[in-house]
Amino acid sequence: MSVLLGAIADDFTGATDLCNTLHRRGMKTVQLIGVPKAGTRAPDAEALVVALKSRTVPAREAIAKSLDALAYLKEAGARQILFKYCSTFDSADEGNIGPVAEALLSALDADFTLYCPAFPEAQRTIYQGHLFVGEVLLSQSGMRDHPLTPMRDSNLVRVLERQCRHPVGLVPYATVACGAERVAAAFADLRKAGKRHAIVDALFDRDLEAIGAAAADLPLITGGSGIAQGLPANFRRKGLLGAREGADRLPPVRGSAAVLSGSCSQATQAQVAYMREHTPAFTVDPLAAAAGRDVASEALSWARPRLGERPILFSATAPPDEVAAVQERLGREASGALVEGILAGIARGLVASGLRRLVVAGGETAGAVVGALGVSALLIGEEIDPGVPWTLSLGEPALALALKSGNFGKPDFFLRAFSVLEGGEQ
Repeated sequence: MSVLLGAIADDFTGATDLCNTLHRRGMKTVQLIGVPKAGTRAPDAEALVVALKSRTVPAREAIAKSLDALAYLKEAGARQILFKYCSTFDSADEGNIGPVAEALLSALDADFTLYCPAFPEAQRTIYQGHLFVGEVLLSQSGMRDHPLTPMRDSNLVRVLERQCRHPVGLVPYATVACGAERVAAAFADLRKAGKRHAIVDALFDRDLEAIGAAAADLPLITGGSGIAQGLPANFRRKGLLGAREGADRLPPVRGSAAVLSGSCSQATQAQVAYMREHTPAFTVDPLAAAAGRDVASEALSWARPRLGERPILFSATAPPDEVAAVQERLGREASGALVEGILAGIARGLVASGLRRLVVAGGETAGAVVGALGVSALLIGEEIDPGVPWTLSLGEPALALALKSGNFGKPDFFLRAFSVLEGGEQ
């Protein structure tokens, strides 16, 4: 099987979101956790997604990791590269999206790419270069205050210009609504005008499919998972991809179940509150850990008599004022790393105790957990909510993992996830 699309994702849950989009459109997709060692044979797949933990690291480190991933994907034979980031384009002004994209363009000897984080199914849309969440600008939404990557400017052209060395243009919705040919013509006009980057408006899934078709011959595409909706059809038109829809169900996984929540988004707060009403829960206290208590060991001692078919919850999720207070005492990066380390330690102990089914909320938390568990690759399975599928780890022991971006999912997501895994909901 030939690798058609190679993708580089800047966090683990975003990578899974992208894999879900490709899986739903009939591409056999494998998610790789980090860049495989040199000489490692590529998995049998039509799309390979390399999941990095590069969103919040210094730009120089993010560039180096992304170029390593690019080299692996090119060696695997990928015909096109996608750089995937969050649908909220979340990055500080000195963030990594622009610098990484420019480095990838240079390495591919390309002179133009597009940026489209729109995900209409999850109410992320772009109009006149501005990012909306539902009916409000991102800067006016509850998603503006991510604890690590706050995003308070909805003008994506302006945000990207602060991150890039080369000019940024816009393909407005009036053009996108006219279809793929007009979008492709707009790309050509921007290139002639010396623009190397273009924010592209999108309000509906059909817009993403038109943008994908217009980008069929671009060496590099960048965007959220939604931009991938139009890419499989490009390969089908070229006779490189079959016509199947979706892929096979994952094999059943038995064993105890748990949820680890490190995200503090509004969506995850609602999910944690809902689950606390239905199942046992342990609250992770970073200040107690900073004072010297072994919170991970305490959590595992609490968990052992409660492990079984019924999922249990470990939560470091907190409202913004509590998060801000912890960050003020410990520092933003230090407090985040502390929580990730605790949840990763809990995950490692749970698996050692026989747990085999795990939901993880939060991109940084997911990265820490899969790293602690030694997971190297994931097969993609059934979708739970838009953007969040079940996955199966390759290797032993086989683990059923759902890696959820903080902002995704309905309030009952955690409990319903296990119903989907068990075949109770499709």
